Amino acid sequence: MKPILAPSLLAADFANLQRDVEMLNRSEADWLHVDIMDGMFVPNISFGLPVCQAIHRHAQKPLDVHLMIVQPERYLAAFRAAGAAHLTVHLEACPHLHSVIQQIKELGCRAGVAVNPHTPVSLLDDILADIDLVNLMSVNPGFGGQSFIEHTYTKVRQLKAMIRERKLDVLIEIDGGVNGETAPRLLEAGADVLVAGSYVFAAPDPAVVIAKLKRP
Repeated sequence: MKPILAPSLLAADFANLQRDVEMLNRSEADWLHVDIMDGMFVPNISFGLPVCQAIHRHAQKPLDVHLMIVQPERYLAAFRAAGAAHLTVHLEACPHLHSVIQQIKELGCRAGVAVNPHTPVSLLDDILADIDLVNLMSVNPGFGGQSFIEHTYTKVRQLKAMIRERKLDVLIEIDGGVNGETAPRLLEAGADVLVAGSYVFAAPDPAVVIAKLKRP
């Protein structure tokens, strides 16, 4: 089964965002990954609702919106209105995670939970049956172009075992450091969705790189 590819627009050319979105429309990418950062949960600020709306106007594929923000429940409806098909929140940012997941589902979005590199997947035990995807951060969130954290392979295998044991339909998404070397190993460990940013957009022909990632 081919992996789901979700190129991260955090690595796109912000001055030519429409061009890059249209390139992804023509490519073999499956989703468009949109990183929302508030400068509080992570030490960086990316883009917000107006840019998400602009991306949605040109996108022909689902927007996979990753909220790296505090109190994400305040903005769920707004990002749904801005075009999000999937809404992923961080376990570390949600003391009332189950309630937030229910809000996402009531909005008609696919519900995801992201976990930072230091967060054990065992903490997902009580929420796993209620979500559609888990975003395993394989770099520290906030900036693109970081080195892949090797322990991620172990976390993927652990999470895959939990999903299979419960016979759940939950996708494992990997975010950070995905490239031609790490992608095959991640898929072998049990990953389903690959988020690739710098590796795609720094290439001379990003569409070719996306096609290669689809066939590891």
